[in-house]
Amino acid sequence: MRDIAVVGFHALPVLQADTQRSVAEVVFDATSGVIEQTGVKRSEIGFTCSGSCDYAMGQPFSFVMALDGAGAWPPIAESHVEMDGAWALYESWVRLQHGDVDVALVYAFGQSSLGNMADVRTLQLDPYVMAPLGPGPDILAALQARALIEQGVATERAFAEIVASNRACALQSSGSLVSDGIERDVEALLAQPHTAPPLRAHDAALGGDGGAAILLATGPSAERLCARPAWIRGIDHRIESSVFGARDLTVPTSFIQAFEASGAAGATLDQAELHAHYTSEEFLLRREIGLPSSAINASGGSLCGDVPMVSGLSRIGHAAAAIHRGAADSALGHATSGPCLQQNLVCWMEA
Repeated sequence: MRDIAVVGFHALPVLQADTQRSVAEVVFDATSGVIEQTGVKRSEIGFTCSGSCDYAMGQPFSFVMALDGAGAWPPIAESHVEMDGAWALYESWVRLQHGDVDVALVYAFGQSSLGNMADVRTLQLDPYVMAPLGPGPDILAALQARALIEQGVATERAFAEIVASNRACALQSSGSLVSDGIERDVEALLAQPHTAPPLRAHDAALGGDGGAAILLATGPSAERLCARPAWIRGIDHRIESSVFGARDLTVPTSFIQAFEASGAAGATLDQAELHAHYTSEEFLLRREIGLPSSAINASGGSLCGDVPMVSGLSRIGHAAAAIHRGAADSALGHATSGPCLQQNLVCWMEA
């Protein structure tokens, strides 16, 4: 296996509605940022892979239009996943293992402001039994949260504490939807009305628009492009059944499997960036990795600004950036997709 590292990461500020830029402009700003950061020549990039969702963007083949922003000259070898950009990173990692390419560019873009993301995510459900019922992600997350509470595993206060912790971290970082006007006091959060009992409005991630890009490189190229590369020591992704009756919603089985298969379960982690759409999901993830709150989601996490198809890639990017700037020697980036943590990807990195 070749040694591969994240050598650059650039994320655009998460906006509630980005009405000023086209898809191509978003991609141009994200990819140009990581190229300028690393100083890589475009001719050095041997593979380009993107992550996006045509349903979320409201038009077919939106990734083709985005290529105008990535730059297809000199001619590039390009691929795309209809998935969060974290899975585009996985494909790029596999591509670099082939041995004939040394640098890969990964990017993702999304806009939750274009439509109702609940309707889009309902399309992820089993098309014969669940999707026709149209339960929506809020209802499914509430079922998971209720199961956790009834088993005595979690409390509504524990969910509120996660919100308060992430929002406090977000205020210390850039690119978040959180501002001084958004509540961070646990008692005040618990006083809010339920939207899908036992969940409240703040238990769901704040939707946003944006994009992000990551540059991967192997061996000598990585050391040349980055003073402190974040070497990928393990990466793995797993999926669970689409049949909810076949799953225990209080146990994130696919996350546990990916966590163990990547080798991260046996590593000494300094920081972790976790991707979750609801506090109940993040509660389960936090419980499995066993790190203190101060070491989780230093960026504020996806609950403070969730960009469809981008947030998972950004979690890996923020974890890598902590290594780049010397804030961590070992960090975990995580991405999820589907209802109730159905699919999970884990990327463990070291300095």
